[in-house]
Amino acid sequence: MTGLKIEHDAWVIVADGEKALFLRNEGDALYPNLQVFRQMNDDNPPTREQGTDRPGRMPDAGPNHRSAVQETDWHRIEKERFAAEIAERLYKLAHRQQFKKLIVVAPPTVLGDMRKEFHKEVSDRIIAEVPKTLTNHPVDEIEKHLAAA
Repeated sequence: MTGLKIEHDAWVIVADGEKALFLRNEGDALYPNLQVFRQMNDDNPPTREQGTDRPGRMPDAGPNHRSAVQETDWHRIEKERFAAEIAERLYKLAHRQQFKKLIVVAPPTVLGDMRKEFHKEVSDRIIAEVPKTLTNHPVDEIEKHLAAA
């Protein structure tokens, strides 16, 4: 593998359901130098701390039979909302011509949520997607992972 080439001034978004790092390549394609210029954080406690209701029950076939209904996963819903918020922020920045090329790095589920929310103006600028969780890695390790992708 030759690795991912990140051109000068290309943006890299490293996100998960609770944190997003906006990085810009200040170096060149051979020697990338990613710099964080913006960070987004979302307070997303576990579902048990967000929801107060007990799982529902519904009547089932037969006498005295009841089935449990799955509880709403508020944590997952908040991750989807945060992915939509990132996509909206990127749309506004793309609309203002802030970036020309974009690499998106996120866990597969978050990447899918973001992909659903991306406007065409953002999608047209995406040059690569990397399905990995790298938000808690230092920037130099993110560079190494992208070089190996």
